[in-house]
Amino acid sequence: MSANPQGPLFTKVVIIGVGLIGSSLAINIRKHGLATEIVGVSRSADNRAEILQRGLADSVTDNAAEAVQGADCVLLCTAVGAYGKLAEQIAPHLSPGCVISDVGSTKGSVIADVAPHLPDHVHFVPAHPIAGTEQSGPSAGFETLFKDRWVILTPLPQTPREPVEKIEALWRACGAMIDKMDALHHDRVLAMTSHLPHLIAYTIVDTATQLEDDLKSEVIKFSASGFRDFTRIAGSDPTMWRDVFLSNRDVVLDLLQRFQEDLVNMQRAIRKGDGAFLFERFTETRDIRQSIVDARQAGQFIPTEGNTDDASG
Repeated sequence: MSANPQGPLFTKVVIIGVGLIGSSLAINIRKHGLATEIVGVSRSADNRAEILQRGLADSVTDNAAEAVQGADCVLLCTAVGAYGKLAEQIAPHLSPGCVISDVGSTKGSVIADVAPHLPDHVHFVPAHPIAGTEQSGPSAGFETLFKDRWVILTPLPQTPREPVEKIEALWRACGAMIDKMDALHHDRVLAMTSHLPHLIAYTIVDTATQLEDDLKSEVIKFSASGFRDFTRIAGSDPTMWRDVFLSNRDVVLDLLQRFQEDLVNMQRAIRKGDGAFLFERFTETRDIRQSIVDARQAGQFIPTEGNTDDASG
């Protein structure tokens, strides 16, 4: 373990949901000496055994309320649909000064679901790491998952600076870059950069499943890189993405309407043989791609949002 020069940020960190994101956090917390003790929470007995076998936590339980007692940091890493119930369960057992954070892909709904349950003596710092793969479970985590990836914090206006700085320091130690924004603005941005692309990927792959058997088998056999990338994204955790779309439905529906209008314009151009229109649009989208490459966010593969464990205590 490489010790944190300033000493541990926290004494006891509880990770509720030790899937891809939770296990990657645990690996980094352990390696960089960010906490004295790590406690994992998972509903699955197999996952609990694996968490201990891999050394991701010092102890593990299926009881979230019991786990958070005496903790000074609690990280919610389940699907966002479980957050409200979890917050209600753990709230009476949280110690004064405890910092609660999360990794959810939506922030407006998370704040609405979690904040009302939390006592005044704790601090809630919502966060969203924009990193992940289509893999899930405790074995999916790895140390460099967050390296050079953005983590967006959406702290509440009344939250003191110190707990926000602690969560920021935790993510920086994991190799992440930090930005802060309003929760609703976050949800609009991520609906475009993540939620809508995932919805399109799920839909395209679903279209392929409806093809005649002989055609479907050849689509799979001769998959080009474009279709492979869509299937990679569509291979993400269905529970997580169900919750994302339902919790950010208004923004997603608005952007989906815009996308449908743009798709109709493309359809019209192809029908009319309007090559100038197509060339102009394709040039604009290539420029966007280059901007992503220049921002060092292209990566070596098409990243998906992080998968989570389904633990709800």
